[in-house]
Amino acid sequence: MSLQNRRIVMASRPKGAPTPDNFRLETTTVPAPAAGEVLLKTLSLSLDPYMRGRMSDAPSYAPPLELNDVMVGGTVSRVEASNHPGYQVGDVVLGFSGWQEYEISNGEGLTKLDRSLTQPSLALGVLGMPGFTAYLGLLDIGNPQAGETVVVAAATGAVGSVVGQIAKLKGCRVIGIAGGAEKCRYAVEELGFDACLDHRADNLAAQLAAASPNGIDVYYENVGGKVFDAVMPLLNDNARVPICGVISQYNAESLPAGPDRLPLLTSLLLKKRIRMQGFIILDHWHRYGEFAAAMGPWLKAGQIKFREDIVAGLENAPQAFIGLLEGRNFGKLVIRVAD
Repeated sequence: MSLQNRRIVMASRPKGAPTPDNFRLETTTVPAPAAGEVLLKTLSLSLDPYMRGRMSDAPSYAPPLELNDVMVGGTVSRVEASNHPGYQVGDVVLGFSGWQEYEISNGEGLTKLDRSLTQPSLALGVLGMPGFTAYLGLLDIGNPQAGETVVVAAATGAVGSVVGQIAKLKGCRVIGIAGGAEKCRYAVEELGFDACLDHRADNLAAQLAAASPNGIDVYYENVGGKVFDAVMPLLNDNARVPICGVISQYNAESLPAGPDRLPLLTSLLLKKRIRMQGFIILDHWHRYGEFAAAMGPWLKAGQIKFREDIVAGLENAPQAFIGLLEGRNFGKLVIRVAD
């Protein structure tokens, strides 16, 4: 019998926030791997905010998805059949198969995972792109120094949770901003943050000012919107602001209402000599080995903790992704496609 592959494609481009109608689940036949190819079975699929940008046809750092394309995404997969000399049946690999159960690959872009890794899905989180994003953005651009104050939004998310913990390892005071009391308790009690504030609070700006009596030296930006509005007046001279995302704006179809803050921001950057820099982690992938050499021991020693939010079933990926953009996940969002 022919092997059947379930996959989720982009049925239409979202207008504002994605809806289930923007996705379509379909079934196709999987061909046998040719010479130099492997058949991959997806075990775990990573869901990440950048995927919303790929659904748009606006200019960006990566080409947009076309209609009826398989949704993109990092995956942990098992080699089911191999005609490739570098891979054997049973190998577990990190790749980019997207939202589907099977993929034929020529091996390009695959990374074999250590067989001793008992939780391979961590290669999609703390040991993968989110963890690497946290590490490089904080240390290269943020350059945290002992005794400084570091603020990170989405503090219990895949990136923010790692940012805060690395900052603590560097001797900083760390303030997280998250959505809800439960997430804030987790940031303080489990991750070791010094404080965590609920971004839904009406007086967020006042709370942040009270929690940052010496100002803010590093703000790791991955949200934007009202969180940055609260941070901006508290930035110290020579503050650093790494930017890896602005999730609050991904569904926006126009500029937000209200006064133009650009003159205020540019004046602030100049007067306080603030370094504000965006980065795309794929540009730095040649340094992944450096990151892995640091993160592996931290994780093994329990100095870095990491939480996964696992949803079972490929068919549930669209609704889980919609929830991700609304902040409903708690930890790194992973779809368990197969055991």
